[in-house]
Amino acid sequence: MKNPAAGGGRWVEVAPGRFATWVDEFARRHGGITGVVKHFGGTIVTFTAADTAVAECHPPFPPLREPDEADEPLATARAIAAHAAVDRTVAVLLVRLGGYAVGVFRGAPPVLISYKTGSRPVHGRSAAGGWSQHRFARRREKQANEALGAATAAAAALFQQQRQVDAVVLGGDRRAVAGLADDLRLAPYLARSTDRFLTVPDPRLAVLRDTPRAFQAIRIRLLDPAPPAQPAPPA
Repeated sequence: MKNPAAGGGRWVEVAPGRFATWVDEFARRHGGITGVVKHFGGTIVTFTAADTAVAECHPPFPPLREPDEADEPLATARAIAAHAAVDRTVAVLLVRLGGYAVGVFRGAPPVLISYKTGSRPVHGRSAAGGWSQHRFARRREKQANEALGAATAAAAALFQQQRQVDAVVLGGDRRAVAGLADDLRLAPYLARSTDRFLTVPDPRLAVLRDTPRAFQAIRIRLLDPAPPAQPAPPA
């Protein structure tokens, strides 16, 4: 199964401009939608179909505002799509050991208005033993700290130029990003980081420019219909 989800089903991602059409097609494929339920204060919206198929939708930048027609599936779908595509100022910070890309997007659709990328060498692990290994490990730790320091300084300088940052999207390598958590310059911005972490290759400008496709997408956990009940064996 492609993109399996923990707890069952599979993940798909749909752009805001296609989401209402996607929900309409989901309804047609599965005999109509019989229920729409919002969970956790609008962070998840579940569409349940007549054949028991489920589309568990995770809008970006929750919580979701209540639509005027809260119980009508297509109205809810349009509200989710509109929420995902709202004009926001979104800061993006992608970090891997040895490289970073930081940028600020604004507008609808999002436009990259400011950015900085950089790289510093961080050597791989040594197979040598004894004192050589210890020296290598200390040098590698120093290089890693310098690389993270450069990423932190670039992000703090870029973000502080903005009058307002509505949300921060993090990505790259989780362990590298965790190394930024204690820096007071980034603390106010990391407090606005979304739950959606972007696992991306080496942070480069091309990768940074492509992040709106991921941070605006509606993530959907699709659960197939329950199998039909088997008839009871004859007594």
